[in-house]
Order: sequence, then structure tokens, then C-alpha cells
Amino acid sequence: MASRRNVWGYAPLPTEDRDDSNLTDDVDLRFTYTPKSLRKIPWKSIALALFLLLLGCSLLFLSYFIFTGHMEGDNSQAYGLLFLGILAFLPGFYETQVAYYSSRGAPGYTFASIPDY
Repeated sequence: MASRRNVWGYAPLPTEDRDDSNLTDDVDLRFTYTPKSLRKIPWKSIALALFLLLLGCSLLFLSYFIFTGHMEGDNSQAYGLLFLGILAFLPGFYETQVAYYSSRGAPGYTFASIPDY
């Protein structure tokens, strides 16, 4: 267990010397300011994320159909489609997830965390 260190010579400031007399409640004003740039919705970035998500899903389905024999093609074509599908699906899924959580107001997610393309 961690023990508390003894700090000699430390004492809190007296209440009359504190500078928080103008605040009536315990709200930190640094975190209440939200500029308009944080509330702006990046529609182009969301559209790109949805496009990448749908492209990745379709490429993954095509590679699955080639692997299972429902479509004609070589295994090398299926591996290529699988690789491209994963490369398109992962960033599309991540950015779509961030946009969804930002629209729902989840803590820690804002539209400003989506890069603007």
C-alpha cells in the first residue's frame, strides 16, 4: 500500500486570501465554453467514412463468395479482395462509429475529433 508522504511546511491558504470568491458554484468555466467550430458537423468526412464502410463490406463479401465457391475466381483474387476490404473497412468503421457517438452525445466524443478532409 502506498503511504502518504509527509510534506513539511505546507499549509492551505486562508479563506480570505483565496481568489474564488466570485464563483458561486463549483463549475470550472474552462470546460463550459464550446466554440461554433466544435459544434459544426463535418458532412463530407461522414460521407467518406460511410463510403469506405460500404466499399469495405462489399469487398469482404466478394472475397467470401470467392473463397466459398459461390463465385468463380482464384484464391489470389480472393486474398486481394480480402486485403483491400480490410483496408477500406477499418477506417470507415472507426470514423462512422465516432460520428455516431458524437451525434448521440456520448461523453468524450465530439464532431471536432473527426478529421476534416
